[in-house]
Parts: sequence; C-alpha cells; structure tokens
Amino acid sequence: MKKFEFELEKVLEFRNFEKQKAEGELAKALAVETEINQNLETIAMQYAALNKSMKGSLDFTDIMSQSRYTNLLNYQKEELLKQLAQAKIVSEEKRGVLRECMKKTIALEKLKEKQLADWKQAVDYEEAELLDETVKHQ
Repeated sequence: MKKFEFELEKVLEFRNFEKQKAEGELAKALAVETEINQNLETIAMQYAALNKSMKGSLDFTDIMSQSRYTNLLNYQKEELLKQLAQAKIVSEEKRGVLRECMKKTIALEKLKEKQLADWKQAVDYEEAELLDETVKHQ
C-alpha cells in the first residue's frame, strides 16, 4: 500500500504559516503595551521622587517648578493612557486573528489525524488479509 498522503497538506502548511504570523503580530502588540506600561511606571517614580524632594519646601520658585513639572507629568501620563487604551484594542484584535487561525489549523490537524488513523486501519486490514491468504495457501 502507498504511504499516507494528506490531500490538504499545503493548506495546513499555509494555515500554520498564518498562525505563526499572527503570533508574531500579537507579540509585537504586547511589546508595545509593555513599553507603555514601563513608561507609566517611570512617570510614577518621577512623581514619587518629586514629592520626596519637595517635601517641606517653602521656596516659591521650587513650588512653581514642582507645579509645572507635575503638570507635564500629568500630560505625559494622560497621553500614555490614551496610547495604552489604543494598544489594548490592537492587542485584542490580534488575539482574535490568532484565535481564528488556531481554529482553522486545529480543524485541519484533526482531519489529518482522522485520515491517518483510517489509513493505518486500512493498512492493518490489508496486511491481515494478506497474512490470511498466505496461511490458507500453505
């Protein structure tokens, strides 16, 4: 009997390629989220450092500088939060694409496994028939 050949092997390979591509795109989107979160943490540390350094200061110039710097940090934080919201939307879209790719790939892999099992069963049956024929002729 000829060796097993899955008729949709090229389609399965293409689906696996699409899945890998989707995984890569999701990884990039998550990296953007991580970078934004790190920037937010940096701003939080800058807030803390500013508050610590200005604790108890009564110098008007220092207080005005702190106020302007705090406004700048607030602006940066708000911009980063907007970027983070957008990045989360992109990540969810990429997750959805990956889920769809995985569904398609899994369906083909299950079909391949079923066809392979059927092929193995047919080979076993054919071998058993041949063995029976050989035993009968002896």
